[in-house]
Amino acid sequence: MGLTRERCRINIIHVKTSQLPIVIASGFNGDPRIGFMDAHVELSASRSESSAALIASRDDDWMGRLRDAIQKEYGLTVTTIVVAPRGYYAETWKFTSGARDYFVKLDSTGHQQRLRASLPVIDHLWNHGIRFINHPIHTVNGHLYSEFSGGTLAIFDWITGHNVETDAAKPAEYDMLAQVYALSLGDVTVPQLHFSRDLADRFFAIWNGLERGSDVDNMLEAHRDVIELRASRLSMLAEICQGDQSGFVLTHGDAGGNFMTDGDHCYIVDWDEVQLAPPERDAWVTCTKPWARTIFDDALQRHGINYVLQPERIAYFCYHMLFFYLSEVLSGVNKSDPAVEIRDLLDGWTKGRMKWADALEIGSNPS
Repeated sequence: MGLTRERCRINIIHVKTSQLPIVIASGFNGDPRIGFMDAHVELSASRSESSAALIASRDDDWMGRLRDAIQKEYGLTVTTIVVAPRGYYAETWKFTSGARDYFVKLDSTGHQQRLRASLPVIDHLWNHGIRFINHPIHTVNGHLYSEFSGGTLAIFDWITGHNVETDAAKPAEYDMLAQVYALSLGDVTVPQLHFSRDLADRFFAIWNGLERGSDVDNMLEAHRDVIELRASRLSMLAEICQGDQSGFVLTHGDAGGNFMTDGDHCYIVDWDEVQLAPPERDAWVTCTKPWARTIFDDALQRHGINYVLQPERIAYFCYHMLFFYLSEVLSGVNKSDPAVEIRDLLDGWTKGRMKWADALEIGSNPS
Protein backbone atom coordinates (compact mmCIF):
# COMPACT_ATOMS: atom_id res chain seq x y z
CA MET A 1 0.00 0.00 0.00
CA GLY A 2 1.63 3.26 -1.11
CA LEU A 3 0.82 6.43 0.77
CA THR A 4 1.89 10.03 0.68
CA ARG A 5 3.11 9.75 4.25
CA GLU A 6 3.70 6.78 6.51
CA ARG A 7 1.78 7.06 9.77
CA CYS A 8 1.38 4.49 12.51
CA ARG A 9 0.69 4.15 16.19
CA ILE A 10 3.57 2.92 18.33
CA ASN A 11 3.04 0.88 21.45
CA ILE A 12 5.96 0.18 23.80
CA ILE A 13 5.90 -3.22 25.46
CA HIS A 14 8.47 -5.48 27.10
CA VAL A 15 9.41 -8.64 25.24
CA LYS A 16 10.96 -11.52 27.19
CA THR A 17 13.61 -12.17 24.55
CA SER A 18 15.16 -8.73 25.01
CA GLN A 19 16.33 -6.57 27.89
CA LEU A 20 15.19 -3.49 25.98
CA PRO A 21 11.72 -2.02 25.69
CA ILE A 22 10.70 -2.97 22.18
CA VAL A 23 8.44 -0.88 20.03
CA ILE A 24 5.60 -2.77 18.36
CA ALA A 25 3.85 -0.77 15.67
CA SER A 26 0.19 -1.00 14.79
CA GLY A 27 -2.04 0.71 12.27
CA PHE A 28 0.57 0.97 9.51
CA ASN A 29 -1.31 3.45 7.42
CA GLY A 30 1.16 6.29 7.52
CA ASP A 31 4.29 7.75 9.05
CA PRO A 32 5.48 6.19 12.26
CA ARG A 33 6.05 8.33 15.29
CA ILE A 34 9.20 6.93 16.80
CA GLY A 35 10.45 6.61 20.37
CA PHE A 36 14.23 6.96 20.51
CA MET A 37 16.37 4.47 22.46
CA ASP A 38 19.47 2.33 22.14
CA ALA A 39 21.00 4.38 19.32
CA HIS A 40 23.46 2.52 17.09
CA VAL A 41 26.48 3.97 15.35
CA GLU A 42 25.63 6.15 12.39
CA LEU A 43 27.62 4.23 9.80
CA SER A 44 28.01 7.05 7.32
CA ALA A 45 29.25 9.70 9.77
CA SER A 46 32.92 9.71 8.79
CA ARG A 47 32.15 9.62 5.11
CA SER A 48 29.67 12.47 5.49
CA GLU A 49 32.45 14.48 7.10
CA SER A 50 34.76 13.69 4.18
CA SER A 51 32.08 14.77 1.72
CA ALA A 52 31.54 18.02 3.62
CA ALA A 53 35.27 18.74 3.57
CA LEU A 54 35.36 18.33 -0.22
CA ILE A 55 32.32 20.57 -0.64
CA ALA A 56 33.93 23.24 1.51
CA SER A 57 36.83 23.39 -0.96
CA ARG A 58 34.58 24.42 -3.86
CA ASP A 59 35.18 28.05 -4.84
CA ASP A 60 32.67 30.69 -5.95
CA ASP A 61 33.37 30.10 -9.63
CA TRP A 62 32.67 26.37 -9.29
CA MET A 63 29.49 27.01 -7.33
CA GLY A 64 28.38 29.50 -9.98
CA ARG A 65 28.80 26.86 -12.66
CA LEU A 66 26.78 24.42 -10.54
CA ARG A 67 23.95 26.95 -10.27
CA ASP A 68 24.06 27.50 -14.03
CA ALA A 69 23.96 23.75 -14.68
CA ILE A 70 20.91 23.34 -12.45
CA GLN A 71 19.17 26.18 -14.29
CA LYS A 72 20.03 24.80 -17.71
CA GLU A 73 19.36 21.12 -17.07
CA TYR A 74 16.41 21.34 -14.68
CA GLY A 75 14.92 24.75 -15.31
CA LEU A 76 15.32 25.62 -11.62
CA THR A 77 16.67 29.00 -10.55
CA VAL A 78 18.79 28.58 -7.43
CA THR A 79 18.17 31.38 -4.91
CA THR A 80 20.15 29.86 -2.02
CA ILE A 81 22.38 26.79 -1.74
CA VAL A 82 24.02 25.34 1.35
CA VAL A 83 26.03 22.24 2.21
CA ALA A 84 23.94 19.22 3.20
CA PRO A 85 26.43 16.67 4.58
CA ARG A 86 24.36 13.57 3.91
CA GLY A 87 26.68 12.08 1.32
CA TYR A 88 28.18 8.61 1.56
CA TYR A 89 30.17 8.81 -1.66
CA ALA A 90 28.73 11.97 -3.16
CA GLU A 91 28.93 15.70 -2.55
CA THR A 92 25.54 16.96 -1.42
CA TRP A 93 23.73 20.29 -1.12
CA LYS A 94 20.35 21.72 -0.26
CA PHE A 95 19.07 24.50 -2.48
CA THR A 96 15.93 26.60 -2.75
CA SER A 97 14.14 27.45 -5.96
CA GLY A 98 10.87 29.36 -5.71
CA ALA A 99 9.00 28.06 -2.67
CA ARG A 100 10.55 24.56 -2.76
CA ASP A 101 13.71 23.01 -1.36
CA TYR A 102 15.73 20.40 -3.21
CA PHE A 103 18.54 17.96 -2.51
CA VAL A 104 21.52 17.82 -4.88
CA LYS A 105 23.80 14.81 -5.16
CA LEU A 106 26.98 14.95 -7.25
CA ASP A 107 28.90 11.69 -7.47
CA SER A 108 32.29 11.88 -9.17
CA THR A 109 33.55 8.52 -7.87
CA GLY A 110 33.45 5.06 -9.40
CA HIS A 111 30.17 4.64 -7.58
CA GLN A 112 28.33 7.00 -9.94
CA GLN A 113 27.30 4.20 -12.29
CA ARG A 114 25.34 2.68 -9.41
CA LEU A 115 23.70 6.02 -8.76
CA ARG A 116 22.64 6.24 -12.40
CA ALA A 117 21.32 2.67 -12.40
CA SER A 118 19.32 3.24 -9.21
CA LEU A 119 17.39 6.28 -10.43
CA PRO A 120 14.91 4.43 -12.70
CA VAL A 121 14.21 2.07 -9.80
CA ILE A 122 13.52 4.96 -7.41
CA ASP A 123 11.34 6.61 -10.04
CA HIS A 124 9.42 3.33 -10.47
CA LEU A 125 8.81 3.09 -6.72
CA TRP A 126 7.55 6.66 -6.60
CA ASN A 127 5.28 6.20 -9.61
CA HIS A 128 3.77 3.11 -7.97
CA GLY A 129 2.79 4.79 -4.73
CA ILE A 130 5.88 4.53 -2.51
CA ARG A 131 6.04 7.99 -0.96
CA PHE A 132 8.49 7.54 1.90
CA ILE A 133 11.50 7.78 -0.42
CA ASN A 134 13.40 10.68 -1.98
CA HIS A 135 11.72 11.53 -5.29
CA PRO A 136 14.10 12.11 -8.24
CA ILE A 137 13.46 15.28 -10.26
CA HIS A 138 13.53 14.96 -14.04
CA THR A 139 15.57 17.27 -16.23
CA VAL A 140 13.86 19.53 -18.74
CA ASN A 141 14.56 16.77 -21.30
CA GLY A 142 12.96 14.10 -19.15
CA HIS A 143 16.16 12.47 -17.92
CA LEU A 144 16.79 11.35 -14.33
CA TYR A 145 20.30 12.79 -14.10
CA SER A 146 22.70 15.12 -15.83
CA GLU A 147 26.48 15.33 -16.06
CA PHE A 148 28.53 18.00 -14.33
CA SER A 149 32.22 18.44 -13.50
CA GLY A 150 33.07 14.84 -14.38
CA GLY A 151 30.31 13.40 -12.22
CA THR A 152 26.67 12.40 -12.18
CA LEU A 153 24.30 15.10 -10.93
CA ALA A 154 20.91 14.06 -9.54
CA ILE A 155 18.30 16.23 -7.83
CA PHE A 156 15.59 15.10 -5.43
CA ASP A 157 12.83 16.66 -3.39
CA TRP A 158 14.23 17.81 -0.06
CA ILE A 159 13.27 15.64 2.92
CA THR A 160 13.44 17.35 6.29
CA GLY A 161 14.69 15.19 9.13
CA HIS A 162 17.67 13.42 10.61
CA ASN A 163 18.97 9.87 10.63
CA VAL A 164 17.75 7.73 13.51
CA GLU A 165 19.20 4.23 13.75
CA THR A 166 17.60 2.75 16.85
CA ASP A 167 15.97 -0.46 17.96
CA ALA A 168 12.78 1.56 18.47
CA ALA A 169 12.68 2.52 14.79
CA LYS A 170 12.90 -1.04 13.49
CA PRO A 171 9.16 -1.88 13.31
CA ALA A 172 8.53 1.17 11.14
CA GLU A 173 11.65 0.54 9.03
CA TYR A 174 10.76 -3.11 8.45
CA ASP A 175 7.16 -2.30 7.54
CA MET A 176 8.31 0.27 4.98
CA LEU A 177 10.80 -2.19 3.49
CA ALA A 178 8.08 -4.85 3.25
CA GLN A 179 5.93 -2.44 1.26
CA VAL A 180 8.78 -2.12 -1.25
CA TYR A 181 9.37 -5.88 -1.32
CA ALA A 182 5.71 -6.47 -2.18
CA LEU A 183 5.80 -4.17 -5.20
CA SER A 184 6.12 -5.61 -8.70
CA LEU A 185 9.20 -4.33 -10.53
CA GLY A 186 7.78 -4.78 -14.01
CA ASP A 187 10.53 -4.32 -16.59
CA VAL A 188 12.83 -2.25 -14.36
CA THR A 189 16.40 -3.56 -14.45
CA VAL A 190 17.96 -4.22 -11.05
CA PRO A 191 21.37 -5.81 -10.38
CA GLN A 192 21.14 -9.19 -8.65
CA LEU A 193 23.19 -10.48 -5.75
CA HIS A 194 25.39 -13.52 -6.29
CA PHE A 195 26.43 -15.26 -3.08
CA SER A 196 30.24 -15.40 -2.99
CA ARG A 197 33.31 -14.65 -0.91
CA ASP A 198 34.50 -11.99 -3.36
CA LEU A 199 34.55 -9.20 -0.77
CA ALA A 200 36.81 -11.26 1.50
CA ASP A 201 39.17 -11.84 -1.42
CA ARG A 202 39.16 -8.12 -2.17
CA PHE A 203 39.97 -7.33 1.45
CA PHE A 204 42.93 -9.76 1.60
CA ALA A 205 44.28 -8.42 -1.71
CA ILE A 206 44.27 -4.87 -0.32
CA TRP A 207 45.78 -6.01 3.00
CA ASN A 208 48.60 -7.84 1.19
CA GLY A 209 49.52 -4.54 -0.47
CA LEU A 210 49.89 -2.63 2.80
CA GLU A 211 53.22 -1.63 4.29
CA ARG A 212 54.28 -4.33 6.75
CA GLY A 213 54.55 -3.11 10.32
CA SER A 214 52.29 -0.08 9.79
CA ASP A 215 49.64 0.72 12.42
CA VAL A 216 46.94 -0.65 10.16
CA ASP A 217 48.86 -3.82 9.36
CA ASN A 218 49.60 -4.40 13.04
CA MET A 219 45.95 -3.91 13.93
CA LEU A 220 44.90 -6.47 11.34
CA GLU A 221 47.62 -8.93 12.32
CA ALA A 222 46.37 -8.83 15.90
CA HIS A 223 43.01 -10.04 14.59
CA ARG A 224 44.28 -12.34 11.83
CA ASP A 225 42.93 -15.57 13.31
CA VAL A 226 39.37 -14.29 13.68
CA ILE A 227 39.46 -12.54 10.29
CA GLU A 228 40.55 -15.74 8.55
CA LEU A 229 37.94 -17.74 10.45
CA ARG A 230 35.21 -15.38 9.26
CA ALA A 231 36.46 -15.51 5.68
CA SER A 232 36.30 -19.31 5.83
CA ARG A 233 32.76 -19.24 7.24
CA LEU A 234 31.74 -16.73 4.56
CA SER A 235 32.94 -19.22 1.94
CA MET A 236 30.92 -22.06 3.48
CA LEU A 237 27.78 -19.96 3.78
CA ALA A 238 28.13 -18.62 0.24
CA GLU A 239 28.29 -22.19 -1.08
CA ILE A 240 25.20 -23.17 0.91
CA CYS A 241 23.23 -20.08 -0.10
CA GLN A 242 24.11 -20.42 -3.80
CA GLY A 243 21.81 -23.41 -4.00
CA ASP A 244 18.70 -21.37 -3.17
CA GLN A 245 17.73 -18.28 -5.16
CA SER A 246 14.23 -18.03 -3.69
CA GLY A 247 12.84 -15.05 -1.86
CA PHE A 248 14.76 -12.38 -3.76
CA VAL A 249 13.23 -8.89 -3.52
CA LEU A 250 14.26 -5.29 -4.13
CA THR A 251 16.55 -4.51 -1.19
CA HIS A 252 18.04 -1.23 -0.02
CA GLY A 253 21.34 -2.34 1.54
CA ASP A 254 21.54 0.17 4.40
CA ALA A 255 17.98 1.11 5.31
CA GLY A 256 18.76 1.70 8.98
CA GLY A 257 21.59 4.06 8.15
CA ASN A 258 19.21 5.99 5.91
CA PHE A 259 16.08 5.94 8.05
CA MET A 260 15.05 9.55 8.61
CA THR A 261 12.40 11.22 10.70
CA ASP A 262 11.28 14.77 11.41
CA GLY A 263 9.48 13.56 14.51
CA ASP A 264 6.17 13.06 12.70
CA HIS A 265 7.04 11.43 9.38
CA CYS A 266 9.53 8.74 8.47
CA TYR A 267 11.46 8.05 5.28
CA ILE A 268 14.07 5.70 3.87
CA VAL A 269 16.41 7.62 1.57
CA ASP A 270 19.54 7.00 -0.51
CA TRP A 271 18.58 3.99 -2.63
CA ASP A 272 21.85 4.02 -4.61
CA GLU A 273 22.71 0.42 -3.70
CA VAL A 274 19.43 -1.24 -4.77
CA GLN A 275 19.84 -4.92 -5.47
CA LEU A 276 17.72 -8.00 -6.00
CA ALA A 277 18.64 -10.04 -2.96
CA PRO A 278 16.99 -11.86 -0.06
CA PRO A 279 15.53 -9.66 2.71
CA GLU A 280 18.43 -10.63 4.96
CA ARG A 281 20.51 -8.05 3.09
CA ASP A 282 18.41 -5.42 4.90
CA ALA A 283 17.77 -7.45 8.04
CA TRP A 284 21.23 -8.57 9.19
CA VAL A 285 22.14 -5.44 11.17
CA THR A 286 19.57 -6.10 13.91
CA CYS A 287 18.07 -9.49 13.08
CA THR A 288 20.73 -11.46 14.88
CA LYS A 289 18.35 -10.69 17.78
CA PRO A 290 15.23 -12.90 18.10
CA TRP A 291 12.83 -10.02 18.77
CA ALA A 292 13.97 -8.24 15.59
CA ARG A 293 13.54 -11.38 13.47
CA THR A 294 10.01 -11.73 14.81
CA ILE A 295 9.15 -8.14 13.90
CA PHE A 296 10.72 -8.48 10.44
CA ASP A 297 8.91 -11.75 9.70
CA ASP A 298 5.63 -10.24 10.88
CA ALA A 299 6.09 -7.28 8.52
CA LEU A 300 6.69 -9.64 5.60
CA GLN A 301 3.55 -11.64 6.36
CA ARG A 302 1.49 -8.48 6.87
CA HIS A 303 2.31 -7.41 3.31
CA GLY A 304 1.65 -10.80 1.74
CA ILE A 305 5.26 -11.96 1.44
CA ASN A 306 5.49 -15.68 2.19
CA TYR A 307 9.04 -15.73 3.50
CA VAL A 308 10.77 -16.26 6.84
CA LEU A 309 14.28 -14.97 7.56
CA GLN A 310 16.91 -17.69 7.29
CA PRO A 311 19.77 -17.79 9.86
CA GLU A 312 22.38 -18.89 7.29
CA ARG A 313 21.56 -15.91 5.10
CA ILE A 314 21.71 -13.51 8.05
CA ALA A 315 25.13 -14.89 8.98
CA TYR A 316 26.27 -14.65 5.35
CA PHE A 317 25.47 -10.95 5.26
CA CYS A 318 27.14 -10.37 8.65
CA TYR A 319 30.42 -11.62 7.18
CA HIS A 320 29.83 -10.21 3.70
CA MET A 321 29.28 -6.70 5.06
CA LEU A 322 32.19 -6.94 7.52
CA PHE A 323 34.56 -7.51 4.61
CA PHE A 324 32.84 -4.77 2.61
CA TYR A 325 33.45 -2.23 5.38
CA LEU A 326 37.02 -3.41 5.98
CA SER A 327 37.78 -3.11 2.27
CA GLU A 328 36.29 0.38 2.14
CA VAL A 329 38.45 1.48 5.06
CA LEU A 330 41.63 0.05 3.55
CA SER A 331 40.90 1.55 0.14
CA GLY A 332 40.76 5.00 1.75
CA VAL A 333 37.19 5.85 0.82
CA ASN A 334 36.47 7.24 4.29
CA LYS A 335 39.60 9.43 4.37
CA SER A 336 39.80 9.03 8.14
CA ASP A 337 42.15 7.16 10.49
CA PRO A 338 42.00 3.58 9.17
CA ALA A 339 43.44 2.01 12.33
CA VAL A 340 40.69 3.60 14.43
CA GLU A 341 37.99 2.53 11.97
CA ILE A 342 39.29 -1.04 11.83
CA ARG A 343 39.27 -1.24 15.62
CA ASP A 344 35.69 0.06 15.63
CA LEU A 345 34.71 -2.56 13.06
CA LEU A 346 36.37 -5.53 14.74
CA ASP A 347 35.85 -4.61 18.39
CA GLY A 348 32.96 -2.16 18.22
CA TRP A 349 29.50 -2.09 16.67
CA THR A 350 29.85 -5.35 14.68
CA LYS A 351 31.10 -7.41 17.64
CA GLY A 352 27.74 -8.72 18.86
CA ARG A 353 26.62 -9.53 15.34
CA MET A 354 29.84 -11.38 14.56
CA LYS A 355 29.64 -13.30 17.84
CA TRP A 356 26.16 -14.47 16.83
CA ALA A 357 27.32 -15.47 13.34
CA ASP A 358 30.44 -17.20 14.68
CA ALA A 359 28.31 -19.28 17.05
CA LEU A 360 25.77 -20.28 14.41
CA GLU A 361 25.86 -24.00 13.74
CA ILE A 362 25.46 -24.03 10.00
CA GLY A 363 22.26 -25.82 9.09
CA SER A 364 20.65 -25.00 12.43
CA ASN A 365 17.68 -22.77 13.20
CA PRO A 366 18.59 -20.79 16.35
CA SER A 367 16.00 -19.00 18.44
